[in-house]
Amino acid sequence: MSVNNQLISTYSQASFPQKSEKIVGNKRKYRRYNWIFLLSLFLPVVTVGVFNIIVDPYDVFNTPNFLGINHSKPRKDNSDRLFKATDIIRIKPVTVLMGSSKTKQGLDTNYPALKNEQPAYNVGLNAITAYELRRYLEHSIANQKELSLAIVGIDFLMFNSFTKTRGSFAEYRLTKQYISPKDIIKVAFSLNAVLASKEAIIDSKKTSLDDIPYEENGFMPVLNPDPNQTKDKFRYAINNYFKSHAKYKLSTPLIELKKIVDLCQKNKIKLIVFISPSHATQWEAIRATGEWSTFEEWKREVVKITPVFDFSGYNSIASEPIHSGMENYRDNFHYTKKIGDLVLNRILDYREADVPDDFGILINPENIESHLVKIRQDREFWAKNNSNEVKLVEEIKQKYDASLN
Repeated sequence: MSVNNQLISTYSQASFPQKSEKIVGNKRKYRRYNWIFLLSLFLPVVTVGVFNIIVDPYDVFNTPNFLGINHSKPRKDNSDRLFKATDIIRIKPVTVLMGSSKTKQGLDTNYPALKNEQPAYNVGLNAITAYELRRYLEHSIANQKELSLAIVGIDFLMFNSFTKTRGSFAEYRLTKQYISPKDIIKVAFSLNAVLASKEAIIDSKKTSLDDIPYEENGFMPVLNPDPNQTKDKFRYAINNYFKSHAKYKLSTPLIELKKIVDLCQKNKIKLIVFISPSHATQWEAIRATGEWSTFEEWKREVVKITPVFDFSGYNSIASEPIHSGMENYRDNFHYTKKIGDLVLNRILDYREADVPDDFGILINPENIESHLVKIRQDREFWAKNNSNEVKLVEEIKQKYDASLN
């Protein structure tokens, strides 16, 4: 081997360890940078998730609520389709009280008439459709095979073919025994969840415990209403009815109600169906849209499927004059717990002496026609004695019609 070759060989052998050490050092440095980069991404995400889980702005994780910290949750009500689905998974009720926001605000799951039907849960949902009603019943059955009683409040509005499910409704979260990973991501890591948590903390500092509407079992009575706003609430709610339901088409032949009846029969669940109460001005609003005959036809179709307690009409409860100290209704649509207790008394045969005779008539194919005639007669009597309220509805309808031109 020449002297030059020997020198090159010696140099290569000497420099190779140096290069290897340099490469290893660079790899370690890159690995450290990668870890720092990943942690810089991961830690904020974890922090956000932990923060939202602790505050729990939608009451999905059942995190403890602390007075002045996270006891008030302003965005919870508009997420009722989410948190009530998870509550059903956790509580596994043997009794469900189902329906619209009327049920949610009016029927108390802890009322003595339900003492032997616990745990009971109020599955009332804002602006629920008949389809959603059936799906949440299926969700309840999937999580409690011993479900024994379903009390279902139905409304004319639920069966309007033009009414669509709200955007917060999600098929993927129903009939499962666990919280969907998609919902976990949504309520733990989203920007909306962060904003909801921030709102909850701020609102908890200024809201007393007495002003928190939701109870543990889904019941949400209206607390401390401002009596000076009563008439404005009626005006707003009546106008909102015209906006949402001036156009009406009956979903025939009430397929979803038939499915609910079949579900209960198949699973040996006692089913009690009732037509929810509303103030007389709500029935006037239906008349003002020209859909009174459709309303009557809806009842005829209902009784073909199941007997039903009818709390609608111009009865002694619905005829309460609109004034600042109202006890029966918060607006034309929603009834109070006081009236909800009377509903439960009637349908559960509990303290029936407290219930007016004209409130909650059990109807079926045999008595439906005479019942409808009686309501028409009651309306004529009510209209003669409450001309101001008749005019109120007519004026709101005229203004609504004018707004369309």
